[in-house]
Amino acid sequence: MTRADFDNLVLSISGRLYAHAFRMLGNRQNSEDTVQDVFVKLWKMNKTLETYGSIEALAITMVKNQCIDQLRRIKLADSENMEILYPRSDTSPSPQEQMERKETMRLLNRIISELPQIFRETVKFRDIDGLSYEEISEKTGQNINTIRVNLSRARKIIRDKYTKCRNEHR
Repeated sequence: MTRADFDNLVLSISGRLYAHAFRMLGNRQNSEDTVQDVFVKLWKMNKTLETYGSIEALAITMVKNQCIDQLRRIKLADSENMEILYPRSDTSPSPQEQMERKETMRLLNRIISELPQIFRETVKFRDIDGLSYEEISEKTGQNINTIRVNLSRARKIIRDKYTKCRNEHR
């Protein structure tokens, strides 16, 4: 791949990669750094990029993996700091917490089961199975924008119903 081809690739996918990173990290600077790191890695792989079916899919996977690594490091650092500040003698959830978690899962499962089938499938594929939009598109035959819209609508319904149920039980 020539430098010009790589520059065109960067221009064509950088927005999508940034959006993916920002959705996972929620931080502009970390998202930009992640995308930049992925482009550096891709450039280092320059000679073998042609062997990949979809360079964009590879880049999205690399961004996703790098974001997961960052989140793990942040979570580990936070948990270590919290443990130092507030040591717990028992790290297992209390019976009350266990009961609340089970009740929350039952409620969410009920809400999801009541969704229209297209929303239910989209939520299952994305949030439960962890599939990418591209993978969901391959399974369902829907275009990616339709999947994004359906997922957004489904999540809003779930959020609204969950909030309503929680407020009724207080």
